[in-house]
Amino acid sequence: MWDYKKYLNRIKIQSIDKIKHAEAQIDRVLFLNGTPTIEPIPLSIGKRLKAMTESDLGLEHETVGRAMQTRARSCLSMVSGTLVGTPGVCVVVLLIWPFCLMLAGCTGASLSAPVFAAESGHRVLTPISIDYPEDDSIFPPGITPPTFLWRDAAGTSWSIDVTFGDDSAPVHVISTGQHMQLGPIDPDCVSDSNAPPKLTARQVATWTWTPDEATWVRIQAHSTKAAILKITGFRDGNPWSQSHITFTTSKDEVGAPIFYRDVPLMPSIGNRGVVAPLSQTDIHLIHWRIRDIRKPESHTVLRDMPTCANCHSFSADGKTFGMDIDGPANDKGLYAVVPVQKHILIQGKDMVHWNTDGKVGTVRVGFMSQVSPDGQYVLTTFAGPTLNRLTDGYYVTNFMDYRFLQVFYPTRGILEYYNRATGLRETLPGADDPAYVQTDGVWSPDGKYIVFARAIARDPRPKDQFPATHANDPNETQIQYDLYRIPFNGGKGGTPEAIKGASNNGMSNNFPKISPDGKWIVFVQCKNGQLMRPDSQLYIVPANGGTARRLRANTRLMNSWHSWSPNSRWLVFSSKARSPYTQMYLTHIDANGDASPAILIDNTTAANRAVNIPEFVKIDPDAIDQIEVHVADGTQVESPRNEK
Repeated sequence: MWDYKKYLNRIKIQSIDKIKHAEAQIDRVLFLNGTPTIEPIPLSIGKRLKAMTESDLGLEHETVGRAMQTRARSCLSMVSGTLVGTPGVCVVVLLIWPFCLMLAGCTGASLSAPVFAAESGHRVLTPISIDYPEDDSIFPPGITPPTFLWRDAAGTSWSIDVTFGDDSAPVHVISTGQHMQLGPIDPDCVSDSNAPPKLTARQVATWTWTPDEATWVRIQAHSTKAAILKITGFRDGNPWSQSHITFTTSKDEVGAPIFYRDVPLMPSIGNRGVVAPLSQTDIHLIHWRIRDIRKPESHTVLRDMPTCANCHSFSADGKTFGMDIDGPANDKGLYAVVPVQKHILIQGKDMVHWNTDGKVGTVRVGFMSQVSPDGQYVLTTFAGPTLNRLTDGYYVTNFMDYRFLQVFYPTRGILEYYNRATGLRETLPGADDPAYVQTDGVWSPDGKYIVFARAIARDPRPKDQFPATHANDPNETQIQYDLYRIPFNGGKGGTPEAIKGASNNGMSNNFPKISPDGKWIVFVQCKNGQLMRPDSQLYIVPANGGTARRLRANTRLMNSWHSWSPNSRWLVFSSKARSPYTQMYLTHIDANGDASPAILIDNTTAANRAVNIPEFVKIDPDAIDQIEVHVADGTQVESPRNEK
């Protein structure tokens, strides 16, 4: 019942706001010698909260559409504040819960007349588009000052006011506004195969304000209850435009730093005209970094690797670190497992060489090996005993379009686990069926079960199939995964069970991540394949299955590479919402699994580099200072024994 009261209180506040807008519109019409009238419209009353909300939203959309059409037909233009034409009748919209009255438009208003009004005498203020943060955003405590973004063609200077729910003194700032700026460029990552980042037309029209450190500390301290950010535009000393949003600062700490990979987007054409996502000569440009969101910059812990290293993972306690390494033959054949310490040195004794005798899975095709919560096991995907080459079980296509330069996903494969204590690599019964591809395996917080993605196995490149030329090309090999759950049972496995809400829904459900409290699974949903697709969206479902919900944090373009904070209250993920060079975002997840709008983590890399594979790590922010890899040339590598 508490959630309904919270929801209705929010609607009540919005209704009062709408009434004030309508009253100001009426005052404006009277000022212009018009005659305001109010028309009731038929109501659609929902029996449940969802139906009520959908009905209200539909009415809003209809209202705005009709208002724009009516104004376009009947409104007179206003030049330099002088009314031209004959004022007439105005029909005003009121959205009052639960009664809804509709704004149709007004005769005698400017063609550029606003929908919204403010209490400023008889002047109706045009609406400002506040693009960031979104309404109802939630900031983590201690995050560095954000840059507020808005678009306003009316104002030439702005009053920025923040009022607080705890009745403390408001913040008032006058800003002349600064245009949106790009961050610094890494000259080593400028290439003929990419383009420097540039502002979109929308971003060019954007104004910005970044509070100083002291102001932001004050704002955060008083916004644990909902705060209101109001921006008012001024022209010639008079208020001309205005809008507001609400936001809060959570009491939930992020509580852990984020370990991530920082990469250039520089596709190249190699031998025999084959496109590679990065030239071998540029591999050293890949960096691994750690970010404490309370600090303005990230710390680089690993660089100048002579071979490509892929996905990493940490044990739940933050004591063990694992990393996929391509190996000297570029066959994804090495895996490093080491204890976490200030200076991590990866040597031959720390390496596992997967592909030595091929007795079980032959070759490893998975790129997302996962260290178990206690650090004892490593879970990964192998091609299966009938396949001898990586390309027999893996679809991969690279493009010269740096914005989405690679498509990759396994089409055959079984789950296997490596036991660090015994040195054995074994299949996981129930996730070893060659009729399917089984991939993306992740551990439950207690290590008792595994969630993984499964689809019917297929040839990664069917005969006579045309090559794909871009991401989401229909010529890609089509595959849609479903999420399954299986007990680990000490390595004995069990019967896999489809997870309701993340399976059999006509979409590809992949890359599951289980919350540390064991309540939720957040996964990627897309039309085909997995992960870094243009249409990738994040969904949340109860860990035991149920109704899946799209996270509010999703941005307009590519949402993936997500990871839970140790307290299960924050999710970090990557997106291309603002730039083709992927950036890193946060969202708050409450006890009911509801997500807040995305919050950008500023300054994670250069403007022409991309961020991927972010992972919260349960360590102190300064626990890792440097990682050195002394065996990337493949020498002195120990091999695990295979169970016969």
